[in-house]
Amino acid sequence: MKKWFVILFTLLPYFTLAAGAQVYLDVANNDLSDKVSLQNGVKIFMNYCFGCHATKYQRYERIANDLDIPDDLMLDNLVFNKNAKIGDLITNAISMDDATRFFGTPAPDLTLVARVRGTDWIYTYLRSFYADPSRPFGVNNTVFPSVNMPHILEELQGTPIKLYKTVMVDGQLVEEFVDIKSLGNGELSPEEYDAAILDLVNFLEYSGEPNKLERLQLGYWVIGFLLIFLVLAILLKKEYWRDVH
Repeated sequence: MKKWFVILFTLLPYFTLAAGAQVYLDVANNDLSDKVSLQNGVKIFMNYCFGCHATKYQRYERIANDLDIPDDLMLDNLVFNKNAKIGDLITNAISMDDATRFFGTPAPDLTLVARVRGTDWIYTYLRSFYADPSRPFGVNNTVFPSVNMPHILEELQGTPIKLYKTVMVDGQLVEEFVDIKSLGNGELSPEEYDAAILDLVNFLEYSGEPNKLERLQLGYWVIGFLLIFLVLAILLKKEYWRDVH
């Protein structure tokens, strides 16, 4: 046993290095019951993300019905394939071969991305692009370094740059990363951009599980039923075992 402890503590530093640097995520706190937010989120997705990313497990009609968007308004403003019908799945025009040629890898489908990555990760990721001339698209990302994706929302945010502060480390002055800030040349203010990203994250969480609110509400009824059943079961048990004791 002692031998195994020695081996474990010997290998622990290697496991730590393999884990990589920890990424601190901002909390999204999005609200799935906010239909105005969801409507703005689907608008942002269709106008900025849909060119490369699909939500092929979602239908236009389901979104329109759930978010109180009239079918004709959905077709006229959020369905860019004029041959598509309201009941069609949301697939985009770019092929996997073209996406691989343009970006080095196929653009992933985003139907379930919020369930895989989590809303906090997406919220932080979309606000972590910064200008990097060494990258093919001129941007990099602190959450996903060297990602092969352009900052498609740059016209909204403006050009994001890294901010540093000078700190003393081991007797030497070094530049330490502090934050990312826009140059202010975007269409939105920093607060408006964060709100827009939150709306987009809200829509992506909805897309991953459209009936989540109904599931949570049903869960309260199920727990309530189980509590009532527990009381009845305890009373029934006492009745059965009364004569035994």
